[in-house]
Amino acid sequence: MAGSTASPDLLSSLMDQGLMWLSTYGLRLVVALLILFIGNKLAKKLGDLLGRIMEKKNIDPILIPFTKGIVHYLLLAVVVVAALGQLGINITSFLAILGAAGLAIGLALKDSLSNFASGVMLIIYRFFRVGDYVTAGGTSGTVETINIFNTELVTPDNQKIFVPNSSIINNEIINVTANDTRRLDLVVGISYQDDIDRAKSVIKGVLDAESRLLDDPEPVIAVSELGDSSVNLVVRPWVKTSEYWPVKFDLLEKIKTTLDQEGITIPFPQMDVHMASSS
Repeated sequence: MAGSTASPDLLSSLMDQGLMWLSTYGLRLVVALLILFIGNKLAKKLGDLLGRIMEKKNIDPILIPFTKGIVHYLLLAVVVVAALGQLGINITSFLAILGAAGLAIGLALKDSLSNFASGVMLIIYRFFRVGDYVTAGGTSGTVETINIFNTELVTPDNQKIFVPNSSIINNEIINVTANDTRRLDLVVGISYQDDIDRAKSVIKGVLDAESRLLDDPEPVIAVSELGDSSVNLVVRPWVKTSEYWPVKFDLLEKIKTTLDQEGITIPFPQMDVHMASSS
């Protein structure tokens, strides 16, 4: 009988304690959740607002997503601290615990922190901009954006690649489109029986007919190597960076067809074998 009377008493006691907890902390919990929900929304909106302002001010597009991300997470951290304060948690003690936990987490996530620090360096030193074609971190592509932890590249065949920022900053960076002009480096082989001056004159005629080539610096046509099967000429005109590939493809075809028309041979590798008679 004692056990049967104790059970309702225990249940009643638990309900009373629950009601007391709800009356004391329930409102605080609701307010804290509202702070988290509304604060997160405001942090995102403020980040987007900052991004729009930066766009209107013609800020470098590469800075916008990076800055938005940092602002959003900083504001979110303030919101979390405010929510914990609303719950009555001692913020000073919490920050001390958070600092110790942050150290442990930082050691565990050192690669992510390295990527973040590398992202800051990429923004500060501005090795490339959005739209530049680069080789970075062992990958080539057009820069789409720099995020907090990685950089997005789009390859010529439209694949998206996410390269860790630390991988970029710790390796060489080649910015192919940084300058307005580029030099084409073509190699044209002619037969040893062909006249070098005539071949150079024919190639010069092809270059003169190409309106997309730049006059300054002047194109260079010179013998670069006496190969095993051919005399190799280097052809080095200059073009606008944006026209590099179209001009290269067109020039290679025009040089080949024009040399054929002029009877100048572009030889293929060959080997002469001499058989010694055993008799």
